[in-house]
Amino acid sequence: MRVRLNRCGISCVGTSRYQIHTGLQHSIIRPTQPNCLPLDNVTLPQKLKEVGYSTHMVGKWHLGFYRRECMPTQRGFDTFFGSLLGSGDYYTHFKCDSPGICGYDLYENDNAAWDHDNGIYSTQMYTQKVQQILASHNPGKPIFLYIAYQAVHSPLQAPGKYFEHYRSINNINRRRYAAMLACLDEAINNVTLALKRYGYYENSIIIYSSDNGGQPMAGGSNWPLRGSKGTYWEGGIRAVGFVHSPLLKNKGSVCKELVHITDWFPTLITLAEGQIDEDIQLDGYDIWETISEGRRSPRVDILHNIDPIYTKAKNGSWAAGYGIWNTAIQSAIRVNHWKLLTGNPGYSDWVPPQAFSNAGPNRWHNERVSWSAGKTVWLFNITADPYERVDLSARYPDVVKQLLRRLSQFNKTAVPVRYPPKDPRSNPKLNGGVWGPWFKEDEKKKKSDKSKGVNKQKKNKNKKKANRKKGQSLHCRSRLAGG
Repeated sequence: MRVRLNRCGISCVGTSRYQIHTGLQHSIIRPTQPNCLPLDNVTLPQKLKEVGYSTHMVGKWHLGFYRRECMPTQRGFDTFFGSLLGSGDYYTHFKCDSPGICGYDLYENDNAAWDHDNGIYSTQMYTQKVQQILASHNPGKPIFLYIAYQAVHSPLQAPGKYFEHYRSINNINRRRYAAMLACLDEAINNVTLALKRYGYYENSIIIYSSDNGGQPMAGGSNWPLRGSKGTYWEGGIRAVGFVHSPLLKNKGSVCKELVHITDWFPTLITLAEGQIDEDIQLDGYDIWETISEGRRSPRVDILHNIDPIYTKAKNGSWAAGYGIWNTAIQSAIRVNHWKLLTGNPGYSDWVPPQAFSNAGPNRWHNERVSWSAGKTVWLFNITADPYERVDLSARYPDVVKQLLRRLSQFNKTAVPVRYPPKDPRSNPKLNGGVWGPWFKEDEKKKKSDKSKGVNKQKKNKNKKKANRKKGQSLHCRSRLAGG
């Protein structure tokens, strides 16, 4: 099953909301930014806890940590073991965001996990932690276990023994990537065996998914799909996913229906017999019957994203969008069989697997793209043409207008982008060499109290002046109230 993921990751899984509805529609959360998944967004583990689930997270968080309220244990997880950032060294758990801005990034709950820093490769270390959680939990009680392996994200690292079967791959990045994936496959097998060993398997649902397409420059391959990670081409937003469970009615089947990562939230809450609040506006659908029984998906469209900050297409305009949409803005939407892209779509080549050369992707390996200068709108029948080779925007202008109107409707519901500048207080050197929360609520309160104290002194001073000049009293009080 190919699942559309849209660089959305756990924020979409955990909230069932498109990026435009969380403010995270531009890029990613940087380590130095005072930003995180908005605190008023209810998460999947929070809803599962309401119906008695024990909730545990192992692996990569990457939803912001600038204040303690943003940490996994404050967002619904009973326990957390893993990293807060988007990437880092697989052995040392050390990460530099820029020269001189470096720190340690391995946590157990809310504290740096120095005691676990034994130089163990993270994929294996996380699997060991999962096995410990399953061994200590009562299988008769419900459990939600979210495992976000670091692999196969860069840096490309793997234990030596996993390279043995891939010596024939000359390209070093591709060889490392294959070794990392072999270790990840072994990890998934070990988790499955643990579910069986400790009595969970017969009543469990395993969902395997990824957050975006591969990066050809770092060993990945999306061939024959177009584009790469970080783009809205199918190579950037499609990723392989599967559901494995004894509870599936149609086992071994392939689902070709429209499924999006936001759908896991309502699907899993419904399976757990939880309640979805009526006032929560969800973008996802319950798709269990679609997956388990082969029924039609309730979904008819997917907003891949609207990014108003991304580099504008130079030749984009309202005129090119028929007065409905400014085509300078980067966006992509799917409605039934149709997919529309506008703006600057990003890296657009078709890149064959780089298995036989160390040169990496270049003009000798890529299928170069050529189109008329100034193009800012593309339309594809993605069912018939999943490789996005035949642009139909000129042939079907009415379909283009229809999808542009749908984009405009979505955009009216968008919240402002949350992408603040870096905060110098985030430097791990100021936090014991560890990446972690730096925003202190008590400091803010002290500043506020201090400000109130200054205002109080001013008010008392103005009161004394008012006693001398009664004619000024109303004016002074009015100005103080307004300040």
